[in-house]
Amino acid sequence: MSTTTETATVGGVRVIKPTVSSHIQDYWARIRGGDLGSLPAILGLVVLCVIFGAARETFTSSLNIANLFNQGAQIIFIAMGLVFVLLLGEIDLSAGYTSGVAGAVMAVLLTNQGRPWYVAILAGLVIGLVIGFLLGFLVSKVGIPSFVVTLAAFLGFQGVLLALLKGGANISITEKVVVALNNNNLSVVGSWIFAAIVVLGFAGVQFNKIRARKSRGLVSDPLGIVAMRIAGVLILTVVATALLTQERAINPAVNSLKGIPIVVPIIAFFYVLWTFVLSRTAYGRHVYAVGGNTEAARRAGIPVDRVRISVFVICSFMAAVGGIIQVSRAASVDPNTGGSNVLLYAVGAAVIGGTSLFGGKGKIMHAVIGGLVIAVINNGMVLLGLKDWVRYVVTGVILLIAASVDALSRRRAAATGNR
Repeated sequence: MSTTTETATVGGVRVIKPTVSSHIQDYWARIRGGDLGSLPAILGLVVLCVIFGAARETFTSSLNIANLFNQGAQIIFIAMGLVFVLLLGEIDLSAGYTSGVAGAVMAVLLTNQGRPWYVAILAGLVIGLVIGFLLGFLVSKVGIPSFVVTLAAFLGFQGVLLALLKGGANISITEKVVVALNNNNLSVVGSWIFAAIVVLGFAGVQFNKIRARKSRGLVSDPLGIVAMRIAGVLILTVVATALLTQERAINPAVNSLKGIPIVVPIIAFFYVLWTFVLSRTAYGRHVYAVGGNTEAARRAGIPVDRVRISVFVICSFMAAVGGIIQVSRAASVDPNTGGSNVLLYAVGAAVIGGTSLFGGKGKIMHAVIGGLVIAVINNGMVLLGLKDWVRYVVTGVILLIAASVDALSRRRAAATGNR
């Protein structure tokens, strides 16, 4: 028996059981073979946090950490949807203004027509679904390239947004439930309950994965590796919760400010939902198959056109979620909602996080990590007092580096046979 592997009987068959050492060696071999995953983005996020934290002490304050989630939420949600489209090697240039239109529909129903908050939010989400279906239909059934279809939508939705806002008026939001989505926080007790759910849920998933693989006669990850993953999530969650449950209000006597931002559990919900869809369902396997080789997927009986339509539906739906969250953050909607650099930042977030522009490679985690990278860059540079042009240049360079890493890793993977 070697020092890095063990033998075990699984399903009546004698197999090599990986140890912690062999697992780490295999992981390093995959990295050398070009399978980098989210590693570059995670390292970049750590480096950026260290740099900004050293330059400005306020960067690591509980108030600023909470603001990072509030500021980056819209980009994260839109990037989650874009992951599905990018997995097919397609693009949605209209996602930013789709979020603006959905937010405007909600605002008009709330403020101008006095509808209940749940009706207004539902209407905004339905608008996202309808837009996604129309875009997907034109791409898959009519055969128009996604770049052209979504570019036309990008231009058209600017006009729709202006029409909804009566030529450019600003609509304020006063509905407490809507405003709370991206401004208020969980209670201290609620924050720790959420933290416990995160840790126990992650541990449950890890152990269930071991059970499922053993029941199928497959070799699972070593318990030591699983324990290290759970310990890492536990430490990160406890530290973050302890930080965010501190008092961070400038004048606590007037308005106490403690707890995890409400938007964090919302992000967590969609992260779990879409991760489950991509990794544990037949539909998710179909998305990866179509993104990897469309013709092979079609010959295997996968409904390629329906998959294409569905990814645009999901993308526009998540754009609508992002728009609603951004309107909540600003407590208003105007002609710039969803415009400016929102789309570019969302695409950048997905790519920086590790999603490939070539299709077939991407996870929802990439959208979250990439969105945090974008938020950290913007937040840190504002704290440093740097001019806007510096922020744009740095973000562009980081996006270019991420795309270069993706291209080089694919070339390396093809050369080493790990494609």
